[in-house]
Amino acid sequence: MKPLRLGTRASPLALAQAHLVRDALIEAHGLAADAVSLVPFVASGDKVQDRALAEIGGKALWTKELDHALASGQIDMAVHSMKDVETQRPPHFRLAAMLERADVRDQLIGCPHIVALRKGAVVGTSSPRRRAQLLRLRPDLNIVLLRGNVATRLAKVETGDIEATLLAAAGLARLGISGVGAPVPVETLLPAPAQGAIGIEVRANDARVTALVAAINHADTFACVRAERALLAALGGDCHSALAALTVRSADQLHLRAELYLPDGSERVAGQTRFEGDALTAPVALAHDLLSRASPALAAHFGH
Repeated sequence: MKPLRLGTRASPLALAQAHLVRDALIEAHGLAADAVSLVPFVASGDKVQDRALAEIGGKALWTKELDHALASGQIDMAVHSMKDVETQRPPHFRLAAMLERADVRDQLIGCPHIVALRKGAVVGTSSPRRRAQLLRLRPDLNIVLLRGNVATRLAKVETGDIEATLLAAAGLARLGISGVGAPVPVETLLPAPAQGAIGIEVRANDARVTALVAAINHADTFACVRAERALLAALGGDCHSALAALTVRSADQLHLRAELYLPDGSERVAGQTRFEGDALTAPVALAHDLLSRASPALAAHFGH
């Protein structure tokens, strides 16, 4: 059998995540170490670091190189950070599996607690969600654009260019970075939809690879992230939209919480729902409920 070609972004975090997928496939199927090869691509989103993602093409900048490689047969599967994947995907692709979700929390770097940041502290982030959540809690903060990989963002705090930033706890753990910053409870900062989840996408007509990848799927993660993505799709948000969502399994139900924000944090609309795992009508209904309670200004940020 030819080696399975696993496409990934070339960033250090993306490669770490691809190695997790590779190792899971090897273990699940008893494959030889060289049976799965990594094929890295430099994503467009990694090439431009001085502008917000929403200004240069949105989430497609993380996926388009991998999409082309998968569609053209250069790779057999693509690994994605699920929070970076558009809700509307090409019909000739299939999301075949997700690894078990890691820590969903944000990690505050540079200060032990948000309340401990000095008045007017400079905090770097490129995330509309994090910006809005921080400003809702601390409207005095000075939020500045910060892009780049994890090492770049940590260095900005270390050198004093900024006083603090927020990074995904899952990404730090996957890079083996410990003892840096403090996790923020989800009750304080609800995470981005699909944060902490790694997905594997295949060609929809490739039954062999689909079956191989399905063996490493974590069903609860798949169900929870699927619900968050259904909510996101129903909201119609884009990279300018500040929203947070998290689904957790509770007994035989899923519990989905969601929040919408104005960019400056001055308005927040929150809601939740409980439902059976396959009942995606519930996330859609929650999206409609949130939008119905949003001001016209907030609804406009979601295309309504």
